[in-house]
Amino acid sequence: MHSPSAVDAPVETRFPPIAVILVLCFGSLAGALMQSLVIPIQSELPQLLNTAPGNASWAVTATLLAAAVTMPVTGRLADLYGKKKVMVASAGILVVGSIVAALSSSLAPFLAGRALQGMAMGYIPVAISMVREVAPVEKRATATAAVSATLGVGGALGLPLAAWIAQDYSWHALFWFSAVLAAVVFVATLVVIPKVHDEHPARIDVVGVIGLAVGLVSALIGVSKGSEWGWSDGRTIGAIVGGLVVLLLWGWFELRHHDPLVDLRTSAHPPVLFTNLAAVLIGFGMMAQSIVLPQLLQMPEETGFGLGQTILQAGLWMAPGGLMMMFFAPVSSRLITSVGARITLSVGATVIAVGYLVTLFLMSAPWELMLGSLVACAGVGIGYAAMPTLILENVPESESGSGVGLNALMRSVGTTIAGAVMAAVLTSKTVDFAGVAIPDKGAFQLCFIIGAGAAFAGAMVALLVPRQGSKA
Repeated sequence: MHSPSAVDAPVETRFPPIAVILVLCFGSLAGALMQSLVIPIQSELPQLLNTAPGNASWAVTATLLAAAVTMPVTGRLADLYGKKKVMVASAGILVVGSIVAALSSSLAPFLAGRALQGMAMGYIPVAISMVREVAPVEKRATATAAVSATLGVGGALGLPLAAWIAQDYSWHALFWFSAVLAAVVFVATLVVIPKVHDEHPARIDVVGVIGLAVGLVSALIGVSKGSEWGWSDGRTIGAIVGGLVVLLLWGWFELRHHDPLVDLRTSAHPPVLFTNLAAVLIGFGMMAQSIVLPQLLQMPEETGFGLGQTILQAGLWMAPGGLMMMFFAPVSSRLITSVGARITLSVGATVIAVGYLVTLFLMSAPWELMLGSLVACAGVGIGYAAMPTLILENVPESESGSGVGLNALMRSVGTTIAGAVMAAVLTSKTVDFAGVAIPDKGAFQLCFIIGAGAAFAGAMVALLVPRQGSKA
């Protein structure tokens, strides 16, 4: 078992450590913003890009898939060639992707730009693993918590910000804004982030990268499109089963490779394994509310349970949740110091579940949904900070980037499954409203129950993580 004490002192930097941490937070926040950038304009994309609604839905799916595949790969590249190089490259990819999307007027280049934006989210796990290289020992927990929290904060703040830009300017302005933001991240990372001697030269496992990409993309496409295609449709079954078969073959190959993309033996170590399983469940819990609450807020009041909010208003009601995540990041670091990361992770997941129960009983006014969101987001802020801490405590320093990247992938798997499950629930229990089938109140309540159940399950799995110092 690796201990963080193996790195006793941070590297010397030209800038104060707080400046370096702020750049890591800012860069991660910019990457996380890409998750929700197109949500306010998603319903308009078929007209804007002259394409079918089913094709336009790939604007979100392409970004999530690219991010899921890229995170473990960038983590491994950071271990091999250095974290700063990979972060600078990720910021550069975000600049290019944003410009491509901003200049596009048809589907293909737009999706290419969105996929590049998703790839740039590989910045986040590398930034998290960079913390222990640059932060003073006594500040590492707080710094790790702050950088980790940006993954949730970016998604929460991105919705109202994107809605405002799209409403007052144009949809192209969304991507010019992200291009400028990415350029600032690129320069700040290049100038402020120090070069640390963290390279462990080896050849990249190209077959492993291809196998992981094909398996993940296939399986996640099947899961994310299941509600649209039908769960018994041959495309859905073929994509999921084919992806799982490829991933099994990939695992067999990785176990026999002398320098694998992902060290599955380290990943099977109980502290790492249970942390990653908890990440799937907590990622599910985090994403479910992000999908369900905006829809409930925007339902027409005439339904008897909808709250009649505009997209911008719904985003503004959700925005305080992002601030709550950031506020509770230092709370998480204090909990990690006092009771340990495993208990902190379990507490965070439990708080997420409580947030869902609040919304289950309080859903008749926007402020009531905001209250439930605030509670759940406090849990996200606590739990998201604890996960990378557990990973970094239990993987070798030479695998810190790939370890955190795999954990980020597990969260992405959870969010993708949440999207599919919530969509299935909301389309299975409907009522007729003005000739259109819309989810009924019971569908939203069932979503809240499922979200609470996933979060509670994550809390239980977190308690299975062995205590620091115990034998696996």
